[in-house]
Amino acid sequence: MGATVVGWSPLDELVCESVPVTADNHTALCVLGTGLIGGSLLRAAAAAGYTGWGYNRSAPGVAAAQKAGFDVSDDLAAVLGRAAETDALIVVAVPMPAVNPMLDAIAQYAPQCPLTDVVSVKSPVAAAVRRYGLQERYVGGHPMAGTAESGWQATDPGLFRGAAWAVGVDPGTDPHAWTRVARLALDCASVVVPVTASEHDRAVARISHLPHVLAEALAVAGARGGDLALGLAAGSFRDGTRVAATAPDLVRAICEPNSDALLAVLDETLAALTEAREALSAHTSLDELTTAGHAARQRYESARRWEITDIEPGAPGWLEKLQDAGRTGGVITRLDTGSERN
Repeated sequence: MGATVVGWSPLDELVCESVPVTADNHTALCVLGTGLIGGSLLRAAAAAGYTGWGYNRSAPGVAAAQKAGFDVSDDLAAVLGRAAETDALIVVAVPMPAVNPMLDAIAQYAPQCPLTDVVSVKSPVAAAVRRYGLQERYVGGHPMAGTAESGWQATDPGLFRGAAWAVGVDPGTDPHAWTRVARLALDCASVVVPVTASEHDRAVARISHLPHVLAEALAVAGARGGDLALGLAAGSFRDGTRVAATAPDLVRAICEPNSDALLAVLDETLAALTEAREALSAHTSLDELTTAGHAARQRYESARRWEITDIEPGAPGWLEKLQDAGRTGGVITRLDTGSERN
């Protein structure tokens, strides 16, 4: 495995060669769910040359996508039938509570298609995929991008540019399906972070799901201060509560399926807050928390990624090598242009 430092930090532009567009007009993509993430994915893939179409159960959502010139339908059987005919890569882009009906339909109409998802938690999706017998060509995915908005009207083809896109490397992953999913992420201008489902869920509990819970609590605390408190609120309150603007049902769909991992990190956070409360009650210093928090933020701002190279999907030990690389900050920014695309 080769490695090249590419100087990437989460607060800066990705400093590496531009991500090559690898798709062509024969690359078929079927997106189930065309809200913020699924719709943005459909738009980004179309811009990269994919032949894409999608499903949305909402008539207004279908109408909005069609008005924008995209092939979106509320006929799930027909959408999946087309996927089966073209060996399309199917992307499940619905909240976790709606995943099972999508998998049930896929098992009925397109069970041989390569399959991925963009759901914010991976282990429950993988378990559901196994229940429907779809695991052989499934590769979990999660682009770390989004806004507080929802629906087709919020979609943005540039949403994934420079984002980290988690791509599953669990034991038994099919290398050809994995390559198609990784190529999709790269063609949407993201970088690929290889990660297992369980490690993904523990990580996002800390950096995504806990912030949602804390943002809700902070928003409630501010509102309880009445008009005066809200009238004085500025940057720290605005930034700390940004994701509380997300629709409540979506926040629940993000956090609740990852309850075990979220509980563990929530307990850690409550312990830190309890220590801070005890310090204030004793009229002593908050130095321990503020110093640790400042150092942690600086570590985030200065974090660097290195480029994963010379790992061929399907070669002996490829999954284990990618797992190790992902744990230590490795990202994939390009694939060999000679790699097979099914």
